[in-house]
Amino acid sequence: MELLKLLIPFLSSGIIVIILMPLFIKMMRIHQEGQQIRTEGPKWQDYKAGTPTMGGVIFLLALVLTNIWVSSYFQSYTISLILINLVMILFGLIGFMDDFIKLRKHRNLGLKAGQKASLQVLFALFYIGIAYFYQLPHDLALGDWIIHSRIIFLVFALIWIVGFSNAVNLTDGLDGLVGGLAAIAYSAYGYIAYQQQNWDILIACLSVVGALVAFLAFNHKPAKIFMGDVGSLALGAGLAVLAITLNVPWSLLWIGIVFVIETASVMLQVAVFRRTHKRIFKMTPIHHHFELSGWSEWQIVLVFWMVGLIAAISYLVIFIG
Repeated sequence: MELLKLLIPFLSSGIIVIILMPLFIKMMRIHQEGQQIRTEGPKWQDYKAGTPTMGGVIFLLALVLTNIWVSSYFQSYTISLILINLVMILFGLIGFMDDFIKLRKHRNLGLKAGQKASLQVLFALFYIGIAYFYQLPHDLALGDWIIHSRIIFLVFALIWIVGFSNAVNLTDGLDGLVGGLAAIAYSAYGYIAYQQQNWDILIACLSVVGALVAFLAFNHKPAKIFMGDVGSLALGAGLAVLAITLNVPWSLLWIGIVFVIETASVMLQVAVFRRTHKRIFKMTPIHHHFELSGWSEWQIVLVFWMVGLIAAISYLVIFIG
C-alpha cells in the first residue's frame, strides 16, 4: 500500500475532529452541559466539574465517515470493516445514553450497572451472530492448540468485548490518558494489519489514530473536553474486535496492559476489602492511587503512556517482527 493510502485515513479523521470539536465544545458550553465529578474522588479534581464532555461523539463520527469514504474509494469496504464500525457505534450509543443521563440529571451516575451490562452483552452477541452468519473465522488459538468451537469462541468474544470496553472506560479518569493509550494500541493493531495485508483493517486503525491524535489537542491537561463513556466504551470494544478479527486476541492482554492493570486494581481492591475490610490501594482505578500518593496528573499520564508504548512495541518486535 502506498504512503498516500496510509496518510489519507489518518489525516481525514484528524481534520474532521479539528474542524468539528471546537464547535461541539462551544455548543456544550452554551447549554452548560459539563462533566459531573465523583464526590469520592481526589478533591483537587473538583476544578474539572463543568468541563464539556461527550467528545467521543465527534471522533466516532470522524472515524466512521473516514472509514466509509476511504474504504469505498480504495475498494476496501469489507464486512470486517463494517462490523468494527458497527460495534464501535453500538457501544458508543451505550456510552451516549450513560453520559446523557448524567448531564440531564446533573449527577455522576448514568445508566444503572445492570442496564449497561445488559446492553453490552446484547450488542456483543449481535456482533458475534453477524460474524457467524458471514462465516468469519472463529477459531481460537491457545499456544499450539487451535480450538474449533463456536461455543468457546462465543464465550471468549463476549468476555473480551464487554471486558475491554469496561477496562478502557475505567481507565478514562485523567486528561489525555485514554486518548494516548488508545492511539498507541490502535497503532499497534494497524501495524499488525499492515503485516497481514488487511488493508480494510489498516484503514480502520489509522482513522481511529488520526481522530485520537486530533482529539488530544483538546483533551490534554487542562482538558477543554472529555471523551465521556461514549468514547471510552467504543474504543475498548473496538480494540477487542480488532484483536479478534486479526486473529491475535491474546495480544490485547499485552498491548492493552495498562487497561488490564487498571481493571485488575479495581477487582483486587474489591475482593480484598470484602474479605479483610482493608484496602490495597489508596483508591482505584490505580491511577487515582498514584494521584493520592503525590504524583502529578502529567507524571501519571506520561508514565502510563510509556508503559503502553513499551508493551506495544515489545509485542510487535517479539511476535510480529
